Amino acid sequence: MVRPRRSALYMPGSNPRALDKARTLPADVLIFDLEDAVAPSAKSAARDNVRSAMAAGGYGQRERLVRINSLDTDWGKADVAALAQADIDGIVIPKVEHAAQILAVADQLHIAGATSALPLWCMIETPRGVLGVQDIAGASVQVAGLIMGTSDLSKELGATPGNARLPLVTSLGLCLLAAKAHGKWILDGVHLDLDDAPSFAAQCMQGRDFGFDGKTLIHPKTIDQANTVFGPTEHEVAWARRIIAAHAAAERAGQGLVVVDGKLIENLHVAAARRTINLATAIAQLER
Repeated sequence: MVRPRRSALYMPGSNPRALDKARTLPADVLIFDLEDAVAPSAKSAARDNVRSAMAAGGYGQRERLVRINSLDTDWGKADVAALAQADIDGIVIPKVEHAAQILAVADQLHIAGATSALPLWCMIETPRGVLGVQDIAGASVQVAGLIMGTSDLSKELGATPGNARLPLVTSLGLCLLAAKAHGKWILDGVHLDLDDAPSFAAQCMQGRDFGFDGKTLIHPKTIDQANTVFGPTEHEVAWARRIIAAHAAAERAGQGLVVVDGKLIENLHVAAARRTINLATAIAQLER
């Protein structure tokens, strides 16, 4: 199933006003955060806030994920127990470095009464995580996708990425390869400079060109830009329709060669065109 994941906004679980505002925001995905965005003294309250917000509903068709604390912290197991039967669309596991962490969370969820179909998203934010990403992506059918934690990764690498993110290209590429090889979604990391709109736009374009399905965000004002960049344009949709129509016409006529505007069209182009149409259709349904 194609589901738009152009924009994924982190929402601090410790802020009830933010949880309420999220019901009106045009983000495709909402990541309710119990980890980095929440102080240790507020962990329990944040957990209760998120659980209450999920029970109250009102988020429409937005995908609702919750980032828990790691199981090796004082709060991880309590997070899992509280969310196992909550009305959510998935769990985000932070700082995943090996498949055993995923299986441990899945086991704890099962013990707490969660369905085995509950999607798990894995954050890749350390060198060990990058080096083990192939095993992580293939660890379980419950793994829905990967989320890049580029801020923590940069810190662990001792890198200063800059706007072009050259020191991260190898890590981003390895994670993209693993995600695509295992048929998983993959979301790009956050952009921290909220006052540099041109840099954010350029980074979104870079992420899309790399092959990311969307971008994680830290502020609502960046949602529209991410949605625009990671969604198909009217021109791309029109071109996709032309490719599909021309290929179908050639097949009916028994022709093996299809050329549109001087460009050779092969089966791989038709498959990509269908993905574009399916994504555009899903976005239109989401925005109704």
